[in-house]
Amino acid sequence: MSGEEYIGRADDSLDATYEAPMSLAAYVDTVLETPEIAAHASKYMLAAIEAAGTRTVIEEGEEKERYRFFDDPYNDGEHAILGNTEVLNAFVDDLRSIAAGRGKDEKIVWLEGPTATGKSELKRCLINGLREYSKTPEGRRYTVEWNVAGAGGSDSALTYGDVPVEDEDDWYESPVQVHPLTVFPPDVRADLVADINERLDDHIEIHVDGELDPFSREAYDYLEEQYRRQGSEDLFSAVTDPAHLRVKNFVVDVGHGIGVLHSEDEGTPKERLVGSWMHGMLRELDSRGRKNPQAFSYDGVLSQGNGLLTVVEDAAQHADLLQKLLNVPDESRVKLDKGIGMDVDTQLVIISNPDLEAQLNQHADREGQDPLKALKRRLDKHEFTYLTNLSLEAQLLRRELTNETAVWDPDSWEELETWIQEPVTVSVRDDVETATDKELAPHTIEAAALYAVVSRLDASNVPNGLDLVDKALLFDRGYLMEGDERIDIDDYDLETTDHDGDHGIPVTYVRDVVADLLHETQDRHHPDLPVEHVIMPRDVLNAVAEGMGDAPVFSAAEATEYEERVVPVKNHVFGEQERDVLDAMMRDKRVDEATVEEYIEHVYAWASDDQIENERGEYVDPDPLKMKVFEIEHLGRFDEENYDDDDPDEAVEAFRTDKIITALNRHAWQRRDEEFRVGDVSPKEIPVIKTVLGSHDWDDVKRTFEDFDPRQWDEPPSGTETARLKEMTIENMVDMHGYSEAAAELTSRHVMNQVSYRWD
Repeated sequence: MSGEEYIGRADDSLDATYEAPMSLAAYVDTVLETPEIAAHASKYMLAAIEAAGTRTVIEEGEEKERYRFFDDPYNDGEHAILGNTEVLNAFVDDLRSIAAGRGKDEKIVWLEGPTATGKSELKRCLINGLREYSKTPEGRRYTVEWNVAGAGGSDSALTYGDVPVEDEDDWYESPVQVHPLTVFPPDVRADLVADINERLDDHIEIHVDGELDPFSREAYDYLEEQYRRQGSEDLFSAVTDPAHLRVKNFVVDVGHGIGVLHSEDEGTPKERLVGSWMHGMLRELDSRGRKNPQAFSYDGVLSQGNGLLTVVEDAAQHADLLQKLLNVPDESRVKLDKGIGMDVDTQLVIISNPDLEAQLNQHADREGQDPLKALKRRLDKHEFTYLTNLSLEAQLLRRELTNETAVWDPDSWEELETWIQEPVTVSVRDDVETATDKELAPHTIEAAALYAVVSRLDASNVPNGLDLVDKALLFDRGYLMEGDERIDIDDYDLETTDHDGDHGIPVTYVRDVVADLLHETQDRHHPDLPVEHVIMPRDVLNAVAEGMGDAPVFSAAEATEYEERVVPVKNHVFGEQERDVLDAMMRDKRVDEATVEEYIEHVYAWASDDQIENERGEYVDPDPLKMKVFEIEHLGRFDEENYDDDDPDEAVEAFRTDKIITALNRHAWQRRDEEFRVGDVSPKEIPVIKTVLGSHDWDDVKRTFEDFDPRQWDEPPSGTETARLKEMTIENMVDMHGYSEAAAELTSRHVMNQVSYRWD
């Protein structure tokens, strides 16, 4: 596009964001047409979250509905919160209760958890989401601005100093985003809000409580006094005339509807909460011996967050402030000074590490005499934990190492598994001018993420026969395959415990270990191979485990415990690498999907004892010979002894009924309201087919390649079957699984080194 076209797009964007200021009457008419725009703070936040929609995820082995708002959709997922869906859903439930006034009005939402669990991401996600929602027509947020120039014929004006009053410079916006409806007298406002709620298509009613903010009240009172002196009969109309009062929409942002108190912010409690007096301004403003609210800074966190959201970040640094907040949710009011109060409408959220709880419990042994008891009663705690899902941890680690921000939303577990296992290329700067691409080989991110997750799982409730890796896989996909059988997590009676995710290896530690490996230049694998730019799964696992003893983030007991958990992770990852090598070696021996589909059609016809119509409109008669050949040669389940000529025995019949027909009937039931054909079922949806097809072992390799010798793999003699098989295997690993040639070489060497020990 040209420069003019980009300018035009920017114009369109701003035109869609902002409206021209309107009169108070016009605003009321707009609210009566679209009542949602008058929502109070908690209701507005709830609407913003729900507007982004939901999606289904699997966490701890269960399907859960997740609000897309927390995926940071307006910012391309840059600050998405991965995992902790139940915590986020509970947070939304709190907002819903608070918005509806169902008993939690006095609560302060408290989000607690160890470092690197997503709490800071939540703050950024809230800021991004509320900002962008406020730019939409349904999310418009409004406040008022005043102009007292020339009121009553006077030259005096409402200013922050001796700024001359003229044209647009004469307008002053409420510094705390006051709600426009607070301009109305309480009795009139009550009737107006009731009228609005009657038109509201929602069970949560809007409420607009409190009075004008002190700054706006100063303007209102000044105008009222001027027109009263003139003898005006319609005082409210005169004060709120469009020449003096207009309603404007604003884009929500930090300082403008969102207040954030950071750990490094200083000042007295009042300064941090609402702001401070500007003494130079007090001298300039004639207020007849009283403090003029015009001379207040309004830069405290509650002032900035009035109308929407107040966040106290790293709350342990502001523990002294928390008790000062007690009356805010109860009374919705704070004081600028002894005689000047300010009503606030804001949702309070405090964020902390576990150290805040230690501070709050310092007097717990005093029981009824605990001075912090009232504060603790008002805190509604939600605990963020470390991720316990492999796919989420893999995604988070990739985000930490690359510039990727997109949130994974796969259509199937197979697609998600591919993303978890695929290689990652990271550009590492060698010096100011040059950079080198380093490769994290397939399964490397998976290995690092799996190790971190396994370190966080409670070992006390692992079912018999399983290990922590199995528990991690159950949490991630909800099932395990035992031979041909798919066993769901519910069948194992496995549930999340309070200890799952409450401690373990943080992603930041793993990230730093991987980053150090990426910056190494020496070849750690083999001196005759140019593979210094490849990081293998075992490199990361060894480095993570070996570095714990010196890392201050771990106690000696934790380091010992986590080091012991690396073994099952190594075994699992080796199994994945072994599968890749076997798939690549036996690629030409795999059964094509058309042959599989034909077998399924014949089995279904056999069970129906009649012809069936396939998806191509062809009628299929059961062919006993084709089924027999497939079951013996391709599935390897039976041999000639299981057939009398071509007629199957009871074992074959049971296999066809239990493993094939049951899966087909299940799929037919799921699609009972549609026309069902056998061809509608993917072979991958039948567990026995999915498990057996393309699943080879080393006995298959021995039978197929009689002269193959894995001990020659590193340097196979020219012209041998081993040399030809290795060349083909490397090519297939690159083509099938995304390996680079160097990573395929290293992976296959590692696998063959282990296979050699048991070859004979």
